[in-house]
Amino acid sequence: MTEESTMQPWQWPESEWRRRVNRVRAGRRFRPKTWQGGAKLAVALSFDSDHETNELRDGGVSINRLAWGQYGHRVGVPRLLALLEKHDVRASFYVPAVTALLYPDEQRRIVGAGHEIGVHGWIHELNSKLALEDERDLLSRSLDTLEAVTGKRPTGFRSPSGDFSENTLQLLRDLGFVYDSSLGADDDCYELDLNGVPSGVAEIPFDWVRDDAVYFLMHRFQGLRPYTPPTGVFDIFKRELDAAYEEGGLFELTMHPHVITNRSRIWILDELIKYAKSLPGGVWFARHDEVVNYALQHAHA
Repeated sequence: MTEESTMQPWQWPESEWRRRVNRVRAGRRFRPKTWQGGAKLAVALSFDSDHETNELRDGGVSINRLAWGQYGHRVGVPRLLALLEKHDVRASFYVPAVTALLYPDEQRRIVGAGHEIGVHGWIHELNSKLALEDERDLLSRSLDTLEAVTGKRPTGFRSPSGDFSENTLQLLRDLGFVYDSSLGADDDCYELDLNGVPSGVAEIPFDWVRDDAVYFLMHRFQGLRPYTPPTGVFDIFKRELDAAYEEGGLFELTMHPHVITNRSRIWILDELIKYAKSLPGGVWFARHDEVVNYALQHAHA
């Protein structure tokens, strides 16, 4: 235990708070002048297939919450795949290894439809609570598991619950990941710096304001209740998309199969896709790995 770890933050020497701030920082921004095909806007849709792992991660035994997670498999993913096929849109799915082992055929169907699968932890664990060796082991096993199930080795990572530890970036770099989608230091893609040095790992920004869970999740034992109506959520997402369009940038959206696919909510995604396609100047719908690769190749200073 270091001396700094026993101090209050206001007691830290300057070297300590600078060390913490500089561990992982946003580096070079990657924004192309236009997107593929001359499109003005890139739209990157993503889905975190947590399924039962939210309950399992906490050691829970609630049959009710396990059933809610199963809804993501039985109803959510099929409904999403049908909607994406209707609009001829490709997306990214971030999958805990335990989800992939529970539902291997689901993952193969996702990949077979042309979508991307990225790593989303082993059992939706919180990385900040893990020792370095445990985090490395779970991340490595998750990579191998998803590759074994789908036949494709993932190149992207999204930290469960956005819980990015001080070791996560180092591990992503060491394991050969191309990009991460857990952090939100910018609206555009950027490189992640590790201790002030470019890591070679790109970031496609994630932000809670563009995440369905913050508006719709419900947990009756934690006082967590949805408060935003679907029309309000659609308005927030549309305003985010409109602003990205005006800037000629990126609109990244994160959703969950067990959250967004209820009958009263799935229309949000349907209408959002139709609206984006109606915008003049062209909109490029792409998987997260495609967006990152294009941004890296075509970014201008």
